[in-house]
Amino acid sequence: MLHELLLALLGYTGDLIVDEREHRQSLGLPLSPDAPISDERAFKLAPDVSFIEPSERDLIERLITLGFYYRELDRFATKSRNLSWIRSPNLSPLERISELSKKKEEKPSVYRRAIANGIVEILSVYRSAVLHIEQKLLSESLPILATVTQGLNKFYVLLPPLYELILEIERNDIRGGQLLNLLHKRCHCGVPELQTCIQRLLWHGHQVMYNQLASWMVYGILQDQYGEFFIRRQEERDVDHGSSNADLSRRLSRLSTDDTSLTDWHLGFHIFLDMLPEYIHMRVAESVLFAGKAIRVLRNPSTSFRFDDAASHQQMQRGPQKIQGFVGRFPFLKEPLVDSKLSAEDLFPQSEADKIEAMLRDLKESYEFHKRSFECAIDSIRAIAASHLWQLVVVRADLNGHLKALKDYFLLAKGDFFQCFLEESRQLMRLPPRQSTAEADLMVPFQLAALKTISEEDKYYSRVTLRLSSFGIPVKSSQVDLIKGKLNAAPPNVSSEMSLDGWDGIYLDYSVDWPLELFFTQEVLSKYCKVFQYLLRLKRTQMELDKSWASMMHQDHVEFSKHVNDGVNSSMPQKRRQYLKPAWRVREHMAFLIRNLQFYIQVDVIESQWNVLQARIQNSNDFTELVGYHQEYLSALISQSFLDIGSVSRILDSIMKLCLQFCWTIENQDGFTNTAEQITEEFNKKSNSLYTILRSSRLAGSQRAPFLRRFLLRLNFNSFFEATAKGVLNIVRSHPALPVLNQP
Repeated sequence: MLHELLLALLGYTGDLIVDEREHRQSLGLPLSPDAPISDERAFKLAPDVSFIEPSERDLIERLITLGFYYRELDRFATKSRNLSWIRSPNLSPLERISELSKKKEEKPSVYRRAIANGIVEILSVYRSAVLHIEQKLLSESLPILATVTQGLNKFYVLLPPLYELILEIERNDIRGGQLLNLLHKRCHCGVPELQTCIQRLLWHGHQVMYNQLASWMVYGILQDQYGEFFIRRQEERDVDHGSSNADLSRRLSRLSTDDTSLTDWHLGFHIFLDMLPEYIHMRVAESVLFAGKAIRVLRNPSTSFRFDDAASHQQMQRGPQKIQGFVGRFPFLKEPLVDSKLSAEDLFPQSEADKIEAMLRDLKESYEFHKRSFECAIDSIRAIAASHLWQLVVVRADLNGHLKALKDYFLLAKGDFFQCFLEESRQLMRLPPRQSTAEADLMVPFQLAALKTISEEDKYYSRVTLRLSSFGIPVKSSQVDLIKGKLNAAPPNVSSEMSLDGWDGIYLDYSVDWPLELFFTQEVLSKYCKVFQYLLRLKRTQMELDKSWASMMHQDHVEFSKHVNDGVNSSMPQKRRQYLKPAWRVREHMAFLIRNLQFYIQVDVIESQWNVLQARIQNSNDFTELVGYHQEYLSALISQSFLDIGSVSRILDSIMKLCLQFCWTIENQDGFTNTAEQITEEFNKKSNSLYTILRSSRLAGSQRAPFLRRFLLRLNFNSFFEATAKGVLNIVRSHPALPVLNQP
């Protein structure tokens, strides 16, 4: 009976102690060897045993429950650790395929295997205790049940919770980060022995996680065969789920095979929240994701990328701060590079990889998981990856030069170039764009302006391409008639919301090479295009107002000279001047508003934000910080230019359209008076509404536009705008149903 009991404690039943499931099997109910973990204790004393007292029966049945727990834990460990299907030399190819398909259906788990290794360690301690009891009972005459109970009493607090643990794992198919999360929750208990055992299991699970982290953050390789890591490859269906991601995916799919790292950077990987343990903060997971993606980029440089050594050294010679900022942080850049072609070792030295591996090794060797130490190590690794990526993008790829080029072309810092382009294309833009040849028509004045104003030293001009968006925006026929001088007797309703000019679809395309596409994403370039279209419309409006003034003055001088040369003493020139004075006054008001708005955006907004960005670039050596600073720079440009306020941007668009319409009307003498009066009245309304909105406390008193008060001061330096705005508001309030257009 002693050996029967000891064997039952190790999971082997016999005649005295039986397994009810095996007993049912003998009655014709088959039991599969791969049967799931039993959720009820199946070890019982045989019903035909009659020589055991009831008290002893209760004690034995209590003891053999440990054997049942042991057997189920051992079955779980054996099943989770079974790798024989991988390397069975005697299996035929068909059998191997069937075994592989069977294992795929069972969803293997490296985390379960690691936990199973920890369970095996605990069960080995239990087996040693049973063996010690056997040796003790065979060497000494001791009470059997009392000795066994005394020797195994401590396992009553260990094996039942572990059995419940594996039962929950099997029942809910828990794996990966979910398994770590479950173990971390079970660690918080009031039994020190059980807490030690579960911490040991958690340690085994963390070994797998640290190995995956090392593979990801040292080599940029995602080692996750069964989808258990919280970093996961982006599935195709996830990419196509959002339209913006789909557009980006199509754009990235056109890249060469050398630029697959860019595809991985934008769309390749994401955080899988289902496998992210709750005790790992989302910020830390994002740092892990960034570090791995950065290492992938650094270890897989594009074969077409070459280091522009001359440009970099020219950049570093601009001042002592530049030298301290770039060369001070990277001493090996003090000497010129002999070969400008880079390798992975140049971008990410092996010493840095060893440093990261040492940090993760220290975490692996720690018996307990210390959240603070883990987060500090991840932050340090992220800082190393970000620093090397910063060095690649900023120093080697000449980021500052490209930022300056974007400022020159997208933010119209090359004012002479765009002034020349608008003058050369002025006659072309007086007519609606032709759908088939519009871009080709624009390239002629664009290239002509480049020949006149851009030197051969500007290596960034070749990256800029002029484009015209699709012709989905209609042009009103009234505008075409106005351009051609064919206004009808009834003027157009200029107060209604007018459609955009067909040429307002002009935008720029900027060619970006590896690795700058990590920084200049499609979203960033679209923001630049948005600001560019706004500034180009503004500059075009300002140029048309100046040209209209020149045209009026030229016409006036011609008429005056004609009368003088003819010797006719006539008052016609004076009458014509009196007739045109209201138009001159309105044109001056328009030019005043447009000039001040242009000065505000170019000087108070763009230049001030550019200086802030340059200072931040100078003091930063972290790629993620740099991306954040650039995003803030673009957001400030858009917000301080009021492009994100629908009411203001619509009013500005209307004002620019009214200015263009006024300029076209001046050159047309038919129906001039009626149209001019309507444009004047509508412009006064729009300009005063603009001033009223901008001087409101919601905008003028907020931090989103710190230089807005200067703009308002320039507009209202003599209180004209304020008085006019009040007058318009009073008229609108007193006569809400009457139109103001026909008032003198």
